[in-house]
Amino acid sequence: MTPDLLLAFDDEWTLAQALAAALGVPLARVERHRFPDGELKLKLPAELPPRVALLRGLHHPNDKLVELLITAPAARELGARELLLVCPYLAYMRQDMAFTPGEAVSQRHIAALLGSRVDALVTIDPHLHRIASLDEVMPACRSRALTAARALGAWVALRVPQALLLGPDEEALQWVGEAGRAHGLAHAVCRKQRFGDRDVRVMLPAEPVAGRAVVLMDDVASTGRTLIEAAIACLGAGAASVDVAVTHALFVGDALAQLRACGVRHVWSSDAVPHSTSVIPVAPLLAEAIRDL
Repeated sequence: MTPDLLLAFDDEWTLAQALAAALGVPLARVERHRFPDGELKLKLPAELPPRVALLRGLHHPNDKLVELLITAPAARELGARELLLVCPYLAYMRQDMAFTPGEAVSQRHIAALLGSRVDALVTIDPHLHRIASLDEVMPACRSRALTAARALGAWVALRVPQALLLGPDEEALQWVGEAGRAHGLAHAVCRKQRFGDRDVRVMLPAEPVAGRAVVLMDDVASTGRTLIEAAIACLGAGAASVDVAVTHALFVGDALAQLRACGVRHVWSSDAVPHSTSVIPVAPLLAEAIRDL
């Protein structure tokens, strides 16, 4: 599907411009106004073509979900017959089961909600652990889950040619494995125990790290605690250097400063989430998937 128009918001305008150029389609803005009580007023172009792609990543998800719930039906009213959601960061994917009785399985409910509002969805590195694909939680919507692992691996391979790619926990194996195999880099994963949002313990793998350039790779960095603990463990075990490469750079609060303070040399991320560490463009990856969808 090649859309007739790309819609985007001002806080993702740089990525929107790159994506519109890669697709060769016009770009239009969804204008926002926030009232004193917190409610939003959104304004779209007065007329929309039949096929519309809407770019909206879900970092800071709660406000952005409300924007999507308003924008999607408004786009239909204004002429869009086919609506594709381009969501580089898809939030609420980590809560994929009820760990204690009564917990809401957010992944299932948010995916179903989005799937009921759009015809198709493209995202990058959603945190899928206990399901194989998004089709299991949004069956009514065509979906494509891409990965930035190879792009991250290519960046690392050029700058740290003999790097050991290290996932900070077992869930990261899917990313470090693909990046390592694609670019001939050694790779392994740590073991993690989580006791709270900011309380984790990380155990290094059997793969030796002493004297080696280690690059910690993961899909998302939020509080950064897992990466911080992994970096401290690597440096304590004699690693020559530790860098970090992630797809989604959330870095809540002072997480990035803490990561640098513990001895991490470089922090690299994709521009799937706009951030000061963003160096790896995802527009070409998204454009190819959109055309093939």
